[in-house]
Amino acid sequence: MEPFLHGIILAFGLILPLGVQNVFVFNQGATQKKFTHALPSVITAGICDTLLITMAVAGVSIMVLHIEWLRTLMFIVGFFFLAYMGWLMWKNTPEFNNHPESFTPSKQILFAASVSLFNPHAIMDTIGVIGASSLVYSGIKKWIFSIACILVSWVWFFSLAITGKKIGQIDTNGKLLKRINQISAFIIWSMAVYLGSQLFLTSD
Repeated sequence: MEPFLHGIILAFGLILPLGVQNVFVFNQGATQKKFTHALPSVITAGICDTLLITMAVAGVSIMVLHIEWLRTLMFIVGFFFLAYMGWLMWKNTPEFNNHPESFTPSKQILFAASVSLFNPHAIMDTIGVIGASSLVYSGIKKWIFSIACILVSWVWFFSLAITGKKIGQIDTNGKLLKRINQISAFIIWSMAVYLGSQLFLTSD
């Protein structure tokens, strides 16, 4: 029971802050015409978090991040992708739902995977906190801890999309959603700036 509760509390502490991944899932819930249309982003985010947590607990991700050129590439790709995605969020409007250029399932999957896997800050948190915390357990207890962390991620992403959908239904004039999109853009751009600064710091 202790590993399960530990995993739930720890995962909630890490996932609650408003990050790029959370913003994107919430935004899809709010702007898609039906909740089911936002499921590609929810499921992709859940799968990516499951992968990252599993790798962190298994110790695989630590070895990956020790490869210098791979870390640098991750920072560069992440910077340009987040800058582009911030621009898309900024110009996105509630009417965008009914436009042929709306986020398709394939675009949702691509974006959700990118903001999950090309986010060094989130990866560091996963490795440094969840991976390190799992070291106090062994055998079945370690995997109970991991399952609890993964469960929190899935419940959280579904809750974000549902909350976004409810707000989208209440906001009939679209003003709130437009402000949400603009705030989302600033959050995403700030993360891009952070990645850019980390790129220069690691090159020194």
